[in-house]
Amino acid sequence: MNKTLTFRLLGLGAIPKALRPALESEGIVVADEGMPGWFVTKNVDAPGRRYRHRSEGFSGCLVVTGKRLVCYTYRKRQINMAADDPRISAIHADAPDAGTLSLSFESSAFRKGWNGVIELRFRTDRARAFLDALRAMGVRHGTAGGSEDI
Repeated sequence: MNKTLTFRLLGLGAIPKALRPALESEGIVVADEGMPGWFVTKNVDAPGRRYRHRSEGFSGCLVVTGKRLVCYTYRKRQINMAADDPRISAIHADAPDAGTLSLSFESSAFRKGWNGVIELRFRTDRARAFLDALRAMGVRHGTAGGSEDI
């Protein structure tokens, strides 16, 4: 899969250099960086914010290790969750086609006072490998607020 232009020129969407040694010591199961993607909100209500449907593109990275799940969009951390965190089951993963991975969750599971679904869609040729690793970690199959295959 092609990497984003911002990744190739500026390194946006790369695994943070300070975090890489820790992730490698935990044993990286599957990782990709510089992936194009979309951050999508659906009916999100939060203190001082309201989004009925908002989409914005990003360049990001996703890493699954033996101990945690890490996701960055540009240089902003979106997910850094231990595999044994009980909230891991609040995340839903799906690979609607061979080159797309979707992570979605109900925002209220992670932030007090928030409601609505947040979805991160990645374009990666490793979508199936990510889905398998995430399912083994305890992530649900399907989409948050939608269908689910348990």
